[in-house]
Amino acid sequence: MDKSMEVLERTLQANITEQRRARRWRIAFRLVTLAVVVVVLQQKNLLTLAGDEGGGAQTAKIEVNGPIEEGASASSENVKRSLVAAFRDSKTRGVILEINSPGGSPVHSGQIYDEIRRQRALHPDVKVYAVVSDLAASGAYYIASAADAIYADKASLVGSIGVTAATFGFVDLMTKLGVERRAYTSGQHKAFLDQFQPRNEEETRFWQSVLSTTHQQFIAAVKDGRGDRLKAADHPELFSGLIWTGEQALQLGLVDKLGDTDFVAREVIQQDRVVDFTRKENPFDRFATKLGASIASEVSQMVGFSGPRLQ
Repeated sequence: MDKSMEVLERTLQANITEQRRARRWRIAFRLVTLAVVVVVLQQKNLLTLAGDEGGGAQTAKIEVNGPIEEGASASSENVKRSLVAAFRDSKTRGVILEINSPGGSPVHSGQIYDEIRRQRALHPDVKVYAVVSDLAASGAYYIASAADAIYADKASLVGSIGVTAATFGFVDLMTKLGVERRAYTSGQHKAFLDQFQPRNEEETRFWQSVLSTTHQQFIAAVKDGRGDRLKAADHPELFSGLIWTGEQALQLGLVDKLGDTDFVAREVIQQDRVVDFTRKENPFDRFATKLGASIASEVSQMVGFSGPRLQ
């Protein structure tokens, strides 16, 4: 009986060892496969760049797609790096910002705006054209207003010059459920955005002043970028948060002409060879960025508040 148990124990141990060995091989195989994929992608990018270097004069294109915020493809870091690369290329004769975005962070939008202005000052012979596809709202229009000219389709949506910040109030619900909120802070107004506490009129006025200040910064940047082209004197509603079609925006001075990327490259810059300078993250960077953004998003949803947004 003891020998049978000993044989069974050895068999089980051998089986466990074999399973561990097989698992290690599977992990190793997956890592090698992932490494090969990364190398292939990098080689593909190098070949693309090499092909670009072999051409002549070009129009540089940078895509601004989706929300303008940390961890997104249209974050200030990604767009700024793309701008620097596009302007540094001696073959670039003009830069197109191809925009399709609902807006986002005022900080990221402002940083991109400033970088566009900086690059224009460093390279006065290279013009920047913002081209709106479906949407250039709020923070996206903030960015567009830094360009030398803005083009849009007649059905594009343009504008929404305003600021928003959203939260919820659960005070009555907490009372009905018989739940008591206990918040411990070291400052009188530290918890003024706590959705589980009654709204305080003084704090509401303060928060409105913060949003109004951000709105005024937005308006000043748009006015500075668009200048006399903006029909603001006759249309004060331009800064009310409303949004217009491209055709309407043309009459209001929000855009300069109707046209798409191909039109601007061919007819305006007169270089129909378009090279995409949009910064693309490698798989590892993309995974790490999305993981960080996902964690931040979950925390934000837990507290039920989103900060000021140009949206």
